[in-house]
Amino acid sequence: DVPLGTRSKDRHIQKATSVSGPAEPVPGVGWVDSKTLEAGESLRSGKGQQTRGSGTQILPHRRRGSQPLAALTSGQPKSAPSVTLFPPSSEELGANKATLVCLVSDFYPGAVTVAWKADGSSITQGVETTKPSKQSNNKYAASSYLSLSPDKWKSHSSFSCLVTHEGSTVEKKVVPAECS
Repeated sequence: DVPLGTRSKDRHIQKATSVSGPAEPVPGVGWVDSKTLEAGESLRSGKGQQTRGSGTQILPHRRRGSQPLAALTSGQPKSAPSVTLFPPSSEELGANKATLVCLVSDFYPGAVTVAWKADGSSITQGVETTKPSKQSNNKYAASSYLSLSPDKWKSHSSFSCLVTHEGSTVEKKVVPAECS
């Protein structure tokens, strides 16, 4: 049972819903106008009150006779990412290119960092990572690409894609010598 409140200001009607509960599962926070506050993002409301995501109830300054404006929270649980690392295809190597693809899917909340290593050393050149996008299951997906020359691909003994989500890191490794 969720209380619903409305208030009028300058002929605009604002509706809000508030939900309270435990911090696990990590709630998402959504506003009536469909703007979303993810876990860890900040929100400023009312007379300068500030709060963060992860299920904190948001109640701005009360005015005379008005209902509090609050956020709607939904308890979507955290979900660790599924990570798959693909080596360059033989067709691509034949065209004198080498792109490694790191697919990251089914994670929530929707923030990840992706890092690349060659033989244990960080690589930043030739890396392109997409912004996470929401999947049909309300979890997120992203991709990261590492572009190299075929010679650089063959000259290293291993490449790793490291995905960090909510403080935990998943590493996937590919060994060029084992790829045909």
